[in-house]
Amino acid sequence: MAAWRVTRPGPMASGPFEWSRVPVPRPAAGELLVRVLVCGVCRTDLHVAEGDLPVHRPGVTPGHEVVGEVVALGSDVTGFAAGDRVGIAWLRETCGTCRYCLRGRENLCPESRYTGWDADGGYAEYAVVPAAYALPLPGGYTDDELAPLLCAGLIGYHALARAEVPENGRLGIYGFGGSAHLTAQVAIARGATVHVLTRSADARKLALELGAASAGEAADPPPEPLDSAILFAPVGELVPPALAALDRGGTLAIAGIHLSDVPPLNYQQHLFQERQVRSVTANTRADAREFLDFAGTHRLSVSTVPYGLADADRALADLAADRVNGAAVLRAG
Repeated sequence: MAAWRVTRPGPMASGPFEWSRVPVPRPAAGELLVRVLVCGVCRTDLHVAEGDLPVHRPGVTPGHEVVGEVVALGSDVTGFAAGDRVGIAWLRETCGTCRYCLRGRENLCPESRYTGWDADGGYAEYAVVPAAYALPLPGGYTDDELAPLLCAGLIGYHALARAEVPENGRLGIYGFGGSAHLTAQVAIARGATVHVLTRSADARKLALELGAASAGEAADPPPEPLDSAILFAPVGELVPPALAALDRGGTLAIAGIHLSDVPPLNYQQHLFQERQVRSVTANTRADAREFLDFAGTHRLSVSTVPYGLADADRALADLAADRVNGAAVLRAG
């Protein structure tokens, strides 16, 4: 099969990717073999390719927003059949026995493993996934639209919970790409007033079309104090203005797996009056099912930019240069 592999992690201009022919994987016990239909392009894939994240699997195939069709089952798999459509997401495996797993916070499991980082992902024609981590997909969406829900949607939903937006609260969203444009819609559907701060004029236009109350430049103050904020842009320099925009008792959730260095903070200006900062790790499977159920009952507008699988390097280069307005997706067909 055709697959992309990260052979030389580094800036996209240095050519970290290799387009390869590799054997189709065989499902082990408890796994599904899935034919990839569409794979979303996530900024985490860019961090893997460029070496911002340490190498966990040399020559890994990235991709963890996979919409696919089951073609074969390993032994000991129940509840699935060939032809079923499933989603493959970032969280791939946890131990199930540590204190985090036992209290429902499997995303903090020290033994957790991730698709497209610890194991090969969906920038390929086929992928395997543990059946226990394959996700059901809601109806009413195209494959292109479903793919971004499987990470951009999931992590945004988890970030929204971490931001603790009060009822009818005021939420600021910093950066407005694949994850943020979905999170904004969930927040608005729940009654929040959303203010978007981003450097992209096209993204500001999309934010207003999706129902944001305002859309301004990334470092500008919003038109009113915020109860909560989510930082999607992996830019540490935006942490101080986001904290300064919070009202008393406000919460800033930082949604990325990677963030550039944060400048020094002023306690009185940025943290006093019980303002707080929270990081966001991977979602749990319970989060994933809850969000996908929500997406099945609340039709989300998913803005996608399609690429062919063979153009994954160009898609990531466009993402790195902020040329993608919405969520990039790779079509394997």
